[in-house]
Amino acid sequence: MAADLKFAKTHEWVRPEADGVLTVGVSSYAVEALTDLVFMQLPAVGRKVKAGESFGEIESVKAVSDLYAPVSGEIVEVNAALPGKLETLGKDPYGEGWVVRIKADNPAEMDGLLDRAAYDSLVGSQPH
Repeated sequence: MAADLKFAKTHEWVRPEADGVLTVGVSSYAVEALTDLVFMQLPAVGRKVKAGESFGEIESVKAVSDLYAPVSGEIVEVNAALPGKLETLGKDPYGEGWVVRIKADNPAEMDGLLDRAAYDSLVGSQPH
């Protein structure tokens, strides 16, 4: 697990890339909690999002969950292959299972996200 990941309380992870863009995905905890994924709706490239705003949905046989932007900015890339290969989220949630890439308006928003230990503590206290 990469030490540079930050997490939102809504179970999205963020990884800063060398080019300054932030890669965003869904935590393995959330993928396991959802189980049996059947559908994913991704946003359009170029869409502006605000931190905490829903930018898409992920659906399992038991629930529909919103995907939330952990930071404000512009979506510059989406993982277009993901909706057709949802099993990737379970196999490699922190690699090939990335969801979107965001060019942050204010990279300092990352400071408000949880580090790995704080996120593990949060989900450790939640029932599956």
